[in-house]
Amino acid sequence: MPSSSSDCNSVQVMASRGRRGVPARDGEQRRDEPRREDQGEQQAPAPQGPILPPPPPVDYGVFMQGLVQAMQTQAHTEAALQAQLEAQVRIIR
Repeated sequence: MPSSSSDCNSVQVMASRGRRGVPARDGEQRRDEPRREDQGEQQAPAPQGPILPPPPPVDYGVFMQGLVQAMQTQAHTEAALQAQLEAQVRIIR
């Protein structure tokens, strides 16, 4: 479908608008945008105190065993609490 020149103009106007459809004036800054000089990478503060060695490597086998044990304990506790709740409901009725 051929487009007319008025369609192109409306697209250009829409593309040049700022946030919420309001165009920004030249040299004007919005409050919700950082200043141009602040947009660059920020410098991290210099570390204070001694530099620590890297942490020891993680034994993922041991980690996974602990995770599985914690999940089994949680499932067991949840089942026990559910059974306790159902017993209390039967007493109330």
